[in-house]
Amino acid sequence: MARCDASQVRRAAVVGTGVIGAGWAANFLARGLDVVANDPHPEAEARLRAAVENAWPALDRVGLAPGASLDRLSFAASLEAAVEGADFVQESAPEREGLKTDLMARIDAAAGPDVVIASSSSGLLPSRIQAAAERPGRILIGHPFNPVYLLPLVEVLGGDQTDAAAIEWAMAFYAAIGKKPLKVRREIPGYISDRLQEAIWREALHLVADGVATTDEIDAAITGGPGLRWAFMGPCLTFHLAGGDAGMAHMLEQFGPALKLPWTKLEAPELTPELTQRMVEGTAVQAGGRPVKDWERDRDELLIRLIDCIDGFWAGKPASGTGRVETPYEGKAFRRWQRGDTVAAPLALHETPVRPEWVDYNGHMSESCFLLVFGDASDALFRYIGIDEAYRAAGQSFFTVETHLNNYREAAEGEPIKVTTQVLDLDEKRLHIFHAMYHGETNDLLATGEQMLLHVDTGDGARTAPIAPEVHEALRAIHAAHAGLPKPDQVGHVIGIRRKASA
Repeated sequence: MARCDASQVRRAAVVGTGVIGAGWAANFLARGLDVVANDPHPEAEARLRAAVENAWPALDRVGLAPGASLDRLSFAASLEAAVEGADFVQESAPEREGLKTDLMARIDAAAGPDVVIASSSSGLLPSRIQAAAERPGRILIGHPFNPVYLLPLVEVLGGDQTDAAAIEWAMAFYAAIGKKPLKVRREIPGYISDRLQEAIWREALHLVADGVATTDEIDAAITGGPGLRWAFMGPCLTFHLAGGDAGMAHMLEQFGPALKLPWTKLEAPELTPELTQRMVEGTAVQAGGRPVKDWERDRDELLIRLIDCIDGFWAGKPASGTGRVETPYEGKAFRRWQRGDTVAAPLALHETPVRPEWVDYNGHMSESCFLLVFGDASDALFRYIGIDEAYRAAGQSFFTVETHLNNYREAAEGEPIKVTTQVLDLDEKRLHIFHAMYHGETNDLLATGEQMLLHVDTGDGARTAPIAPEVHEALRAIHAAHAGLPKPDQVGHVIGIRRKASA
């Protein structure tokens, strides 16, 4: 089954625009895709646009792909019109098997024959919801987590008739848009994460029903204790540490007998009117009368900080599999230059807050971290022109051979910074670029960084080598777009590409 490359998807269809569908729409838009949505509710379009606009500040904070815009969202009058011409379809209708089975058959009939169709189902079996489709091999589950536009996990699994190639394509696509896809080994109701969540949720309902705890006490029992550990370790690694030097073996030996104690109730309690009232009243008190949209914005802010903190903690740790520091764009989604694209002049590819670990004893970002940010900006450029892990694995890369920094203003912890990039010159093997770092709110110039890079063949002793044709084409297009920009005052007289005079 021939399909477009997963990283080259340009248009996504979203069928069903509730909380999850709207989250997918925001996620796709932030990655620079065109999004066409459909939902039968008479107020669906207005609600969708309001939800995406509410999420946009958070997405802007974590970084938008080139070309990302709310203007790329459109609403179709019918399901068929929404999926026609789409490169990928994400269905997010209510969790009813009959409804999803019918929708999958309709989407399958209307979508292009090679388009993968994913359902956001949180527990239904894919074999059941693909059963009425004529081409069930391309139908699978892509189960996200709310808020979809921030939380990276997507559980991916197929049914009895799903093609293995469709699953691998979906894994690659979700990774290309910044997700962390988790392939579920076997088809099972509830998949993995929701089964774990459901177990805790049932226990929480029992504790409220039995009068042991209130809703706010249950939340406090998680957020102040195990939830903090789970955020960056998960239950298995957490309990491995609980066993001391002997790890999980000692933990199971010491605490294994407790598994026989009647501490938990796997069966859900009867959802009586009394229990329902306790849950509703308890969470209403916790919410303090604030609108849900306000809570969503606060949640997004805390998630951004937590995810950023966790990524920073694990970067370079042995558990990452490499023991080296990764750049912000490594293994993540990033929109690539395409022939015919309008190139921004200069490019604006990298934004970040000043991280706590970048701040020195003077309370400001240290000199070495200015260089780190410029290096990340260079990596953002590389991603844009098509240099990624596969490119480097093939033995090709750019090496920096000279850098010139100018520092003008200080930056304190948490302050937003953004970097623009200008391609000053290039030839077959060399690239001369200029970065300017600005305060994200005041636009004050903080620093500049000028770099000369050589393209090398890493498999040949890092000898200089011609830039790959597709990458060189992208760079030439950027250089042409930047040719009319004035030469920055900070550009030095030493760094530059010197060409031999013609005979």
